[in-house]
Amino acid sequence: MSAGPSPPPGMATDAPAPPSSTDLPSIALESPFGKARAMTFPRTVLAGHGVLAELAHTVRQFDFPTRGAIVTGPRTLELAGRRAVEILRDGGYDVATILAHEATDAEVERVGAEAVAAGARFLVAVGGGSKIDITKVVAARHRLPWVSVPTSAAHDGISSPRASLHDPQTVTSIEAVVPVGVLADTSVIVKAPFRLLASGCADVISNVTAVLDWKLAARLRNEEYSSTAATLAEYAAHEIADHAPLIKPNLEESVWIAIRPLIVAGIAMSVAGSSRPCSGSEHLFSHALDRAAKRPSLHGEQCGVGAIMMMYLHGGDWRRLRSALHAIGAPTTARELGVSADEVIEALVAAHRIRPERYTILGDNGLARDAAERLASITGVVG
Repeated sequence: MSAGPSPPPGMATDAPAPPSSTDLPSIALESPFGKARAMTFPRTVLAGHGVLAELAHTVRQFDFPTRGAIVTGPRTLELAGRRAVEILRDGGYDVATILAHEATDAEVERVGAEAVAAGARFLVAVGGGSKIDITKVVAARHRLPWVSVPTSAAHDGISSPRASLHDPQTVTSIEAVVPVGVLADTSVIVKAPFRLLASGCADVISNVTAVLDWKLAARLRNEEYSSTAATLAEYAAHEIADHAPLIKPNLEESVWIAIRPLIVAGIAMSVAGSSRPCSGSEHLFSHALDRAAKRPSLHGEQCGVGAIMMMYLHGGDWRRLRSALHAIGAPTTARELGVSADEVIEALVAAHRIRPERYTILGDNGLARDAAERLASITGVVG
């Protein structure tokens, strides 16, 4: 078994679970400090070859009751879900299997109802981004602890307290709950299509523009800013960008390189208490493209392309960012995303309206169409 990455400060591997925000004592207004924040991290992170075998042992460390439920999908059931069930049952746990589908509010309600009917006292998410997002929202709504067992690395939600729920027109990012444990088995994740790993890498690389947007909002809008969270997010981005030439298909070492920064990015959001360090104008572009495109691409892929253009607006080294994405095999153009030039331009013009409360380089009024066309052309996203 390969040990996981050294935890950042405050992230102990066998420490008691940190209190939730509701457990913190209130601080009187006359206090010289006057505010408090809870930061909740996973208690245990295991990343490496074969760590799925440690699932029952890990759950036992948390003193979970014996009855739980595994949330997985039809494909991931065969990849790792069925084995996870066997491991837990061999370890003395009574677990139900709940098959989940798209990450919608209706699906969250259905999965939550099945978990309650099964008498589950804990949850294990075995799957990709949608299964993990569903599980973390169900866990939050029903006050259940949960463990994250990713079968792919398509985005940075593996360990984050945020979840994305979809409906036909919008994508909503909501507060959820951090997993108490993460088991990222690289021998499982490497079996997923490489495109998913490249997308996850692009998502993390795009942290660089998210942090620039956050700094801008702190300067111009006096928005609360955490240098610790920003440093973690930037570290994750640079770790992947610096090792981009080593990230290749069918190579388990590539998963190992990528998975640690993905987990650190999730921890950055826990430190910040929001998605700010990992979600800025590039994410607004991605969500706008989800609406504008007939066939949107993967979230992380779109964020990577968005980051190229937003880095240009920030006056940063967008060419280096583009080179890192290209080295990994992530898209850098509209054609590679499978969307049209018009759809990209439409998304650029509309992006500032996705989350108007989140100030970014796009400002309050967004881009004029001719400015969007020029931006996409100069950066080579369209041409």
